[in-house]
Amino acid sequence: MAVKTINTEMLRKMFLAGAANLEAKKEFINELNVFPVPDGDTGTNMTLTIMSAAKEVQALEHPDMVSMAKAISSGSLRGARGNSGVILSQLLRGFTKEIREHKEIDVNILAKACDRATATAYKAVMKPKEGTILTVAKGISQKAAELAETTDDLEVFLPEVIRHAEQVLEETPDLLPVLKEAGVVDSGGQGLLEVIRGAYDAFLGKEIDYAAIEASSGTKMVKPGQQAEADIKFGYCTEFIIMTDKPFTDKNETEFKAYLESIGDSIVCVADDDIVKVHVHTNDPGLAIQKALTYGQLSRMKIDNMREEHQEKLIRDAEKVAAQQAQAAEVKKKKEPRKPVGFIAVSIGEGMNEIFRELGVDYIIEGGQTMNPSTDDMLTAIDEVNADHIFILPNNKNIILAANQARSLTKDKDIIVIPTKTVPQGITAVISFMPEADVDANIEAMEEAVKNVKTGQVTYAVRDTKIDDKVIHEGDIMGIGDQGILSVGQSVEETVKDMLSQLVDDDSELISLYYGQDVHAEDAEKFAQSVEELYPDVDIDVHMGGQPIYYYVLSVE
Repeated sequence: MAVKTINTEMLRKMFLAGAANLEAKKEFINELNVFPVPDGDTGTNMTLTIMSAAKEVQALEHPDMVSMAKAISSGSLRGARGNSGVILSQLLRGFTKEIREHKEIDVNILAKACDRATATAYKAVMKPKEGTILTVAKGISQKAAELAETTDDLEVFLPEVIRHAEQVLEETPDLLPVLKEAGVVDSGGQGLLEVIRGAYDAFLGKEIDYAAIEASSGTKMVKPGQQAEADIKFGYCTEFIIMTDKPFTDKNETEFKAYLESIGDSIVCVADDDIVKVHVHTNDPGLAIQKALTYGQLSRMKIDNMREEHQEKLIRDAEKVAAQQAQAAEVKKKKEPRKPVGFIAVSIGEGMNEIFRELGVDYIIEGGQTMNPSTDDMLTAIDEVNADHIFILPNNKNIILAANQARSLTKDKDIIVIPTKTVPQGITAVISFMPEADVDANIEAMEEAVKNVKTGQVTYAVRDTKIDDKVIHEGDIMGIGDQGILSVGQSVEETVKDMLSQLVDDDSELISLYYGQDVHAEDAEKFAQSVEELYPDVDIDVHMGGQPIYYYVLSVE
């Protein structure tokens, strides 16, 4: 018997199941990020975005279509993080605008909702790119419109739409050369597909694990220590490469995987010629290593204590909350009287934060590369800054959309987003502000100054890949410029120097080096001296940035 409509209760189940499936697949989606940097976060951003909406949907006791649509839309808009999260929120916003006036949804309404979702998302992006989540959304809406003309049966309609979405996703590397070079499909498109797949599972009546949503909505609260014990069954993340002494057969692989499964989980075992890459979570790394040694020598061994990392993260999170509360209290002290202009900056690391404070920034949002702040974080900052005109410096290309979304949701203050893509650009923008000039003149001056800043960031690769015609191996040091990867090497210092050789020209006057939390001050000062010897006619400034993951952030002006 055909199923022709989806009621409010079924839609609720489907949405929550889509959110749960995205959460379950977020690490897989993170791995699809083109740049092999340790902060590849498309899956995380999309998950946090949809979980914000799921939390509001979960809290509804007796929802009708209007209240459900409002919860999905407002929750995702305020919770949106990163470009992928903002685009997902816009897709959900457009979708819910179409369905909110209907008690039940049939294929025609569903097709119109998909079309409106796609149009809303495309409109939100200034320069839409094909080969992205937008392309997958467009493929879904086009197929939905086509099928709505031939069937009214959702059991026919939904699987056909999903099959077409899978096909469009597989074609994304043909539309974006950078995806083809890296050998991956678009991560945002994959995330959207996982949402739809999860929703379809609920439609089919499959049993769904909603634990992640329940945890995020507070329906099952546990203490942090209990959470760590519950989530981390096996405490050591163990990785290594086996350089085999003899052929590693299918039988060897099956036996080795079975052994790893007996001592742990999260197992990856990939054989390629005479090399086997291994990843396992276990309570006894020595057992995995001993077994691996029976197949050959080991290389690139890495063992991380996940329980210890979890506790350290809890401490960092607590410190961050305390700092934010102190900052909010300080801002409130300054709330009288209201001033003409205020500043909000996104920053990464205490050293960077202090520089912004010294430059007069009113509110600093901790975030950037390792955790993109949400639209709601932006709105909180806007609420705290008591000014008529507020300049927001996102300082990351993946945060600009969230800042623009916060601007569109703010009615009582004039919000100006200066599209800074790096912290050095943000610092230059603030320095370029002229108190005596009007807002329009300052916008022009700040945006012009930002154009003269060339930025580099130095980190390590988390996987093997090829990008920008550069072959990159896991553990390599990468120098990333404004337009892509400039340098790849084995040494942080040599990679920085190689990158500088491509950024410094005859017009360069200043090199600023911001060293991260993993670099000692004396090492940074010594390195700055060696850079000064290379460029005697250029001023060299060195600052403690304190940023995680990135050994150095640098700028050339």
